[in-house]
Amino acid sequence: MAVQLLSHEVSDLCLGKPPLRPLPVSSTVADALSLFRRSAGNPSISVWSATSAAGEISRCVGKISIVDVLCFLCREDNLSQPSIGLQSPLSLILNKSSNLVKQLETNSSLLEAVDCILEGAQSLIVSKRSRNSGTPKQKLLQKRQYCWITQEDVMRFFFNSINHFSATASHSIQSLNIIEDGILAVHYDEPALSALSAINTAQNGHTAVAVLDDEGRLVGEISLYTLACCDESLAPAVATLSAGDLMAYIDYGGPHEDLVQLVKERLEERKLDGMVELLEKDHTNSSLSSSLSSSASSSSDDERGSLKTLRRRASSGGFVSGTEPIVCHPGSSLVAVMMQALAHRLSYVWVIEQDYSLVGMVTFAGMLKVFRDRVPSFS
Repeated sequence: MAVQLLSHEVSDLCLGKPPLRPLPVSSTVADALSLFRRSAGNPSISVWSATSAAGEISRCVGKISIVDVLCFLCREDNLSQPSIGLQSPLSLILNKSSNLVKQLETNSSLLEAVDCILEGAQSLIVSKRSRNSGTPKQKLLQKRQYCWITQEDVMRFFFNSINHFSATASHSIQSLNIIEDGILAVHYDEPALSALSAINTAQNGHTAVAVLDDEGRLVGEISLYTLACCDESLAPAVATLSAGDLMAYIDYGGPHEDLVQLVKERLEERKLDGMVELLEKDHTNSSLSSSLSSSASSSSDDERGSLKTLRRRASSGGFVSGTEPIVCHPGSSLVAVMMQALAHRLSYVWVIEQDYSLVGMVTFAGMLKVFRDRVPSFS
């Protein structure tokens, strides 16, 4: 088993992956938004250092997402004049941490990729293998193409090899000690703006911000996956709504008219005319609708119904979101939680008690550590 796993290279996971569309670090925030619109379905854009005279990209210095843009536009100095914020250099929203993105060689082993993830990398960049056609000189002139390798890609590989770990996979997540209790949370009635710091931290960890009621029970989440399906016109809602109303605003049915009007009124009260213009931009939310409609469910119909009941109880305005956090229990098996996360294309699952009080979460990184510990290292 170990020999088979060790024989795989990270480039094996590149099959079928689209090439990255690099963006120079000298670009503006507006340039990034333009590229997001042209590459629909891409949650992240790779940012590269200066290109050579021949047009070759050199080194990836990080990545950005719509969430980064939203957080940037909601900063105090950008609320009054978002148009100026959009013309700011991309370097202002680029995460300075060198650990979040790692560049690996084509022949790097799969276990090297796992080790990078366990050291904090959220995404890996790998050069795609070039075709074997053409003369040696033609091959040399071909530009290298890169692609993202995500934690989900690596986890799917291990899930497809689950028969090698059958004894471990049946253990509960509690017995494997992989429930993380250092969660990010906000109260339902707190301003969404107060969660910006938590959203930024969650962005670095590919997780989410829990939304809790007065009794500390999970009633929803501010999902980075959901936010990444939006565009910059969501910034006014983040700047004016409570965390609970923000969940309703980004419901897969589209923002409720009453909430849109509420956002507009609050912006006008604060004389944030630039944000009003941003709100009224005619951006399609079809990608949000299609993405959420396929992923908005919890681990069972019973749990989904109960979470909706809790949300109605917590909501002061009566707006109830149709998207539900994905949940499990401490006694859930590792393989069951893996299936939940992969089915919903999330890198985490919330862990709750029977009364829906929040225990913590299980992440892909925690799951991968279990598998990595069971594969011996060979020098």
